[in-house]
Amino acid sequence: MIGIIADTHDNIDAIRRAVDFLNSQNVSLVLHAGDFIAPFTVKEFKKLNSPLVGVFGNNDGERKGLGEKFSQMGTHLKDFVELEHKGKRIALYHGTIEEFVSALVKSGDYNIVIRGHTHSPKIKKENGTLVINPGEVCGYLTGKNTLSILDIEKMKAVIHEI
Repeated sequence: MIGIIADTHDNIDAIRRAVDFLNSQNVSLVLHAGDFIAPFTVKEFKKLNSPLVGVFGNNDGERKGLGEKFSQMGTHLKDFVELEHKGKRIALYHGTIEEFVSALVKSGDYNIVIRGHTHSPKIKKENGTLVINPGEVCGYLTGKNTLSILDIEKMKAVIHEI
């Protein structure tokens, strides 16, 4: 199982709930699709029982500080990450440029494309690619604190409200 989160936007209480939920689900990996915001949030992500892979979002202005804090836990943030997990190719991008998201999906290079930015949870299959937007952990825009759990072997993702 993979935990998928995005748009945490400094909401410490919501981040704590997300970390607790992900730990309770025994996920083997957590993917964060950006908009952490401030370096002080890193201490909460250190409580994860699994590795974290993340990307910068459009609101992550303090990139140097975020990069330094996350590197202390072995996580190196970039604007875009591609990885392979259990034989599946995954693209992780915040989603700021919709044309780039569309190109990732249409490329056929990835089994899974994970994005954030819109704060709206959505799971769809397009051109044979599973596209996952976990919504927003912060809950600021929608009033709902959401994340996703992906069963990568079954290629099935579910949105959870925390």
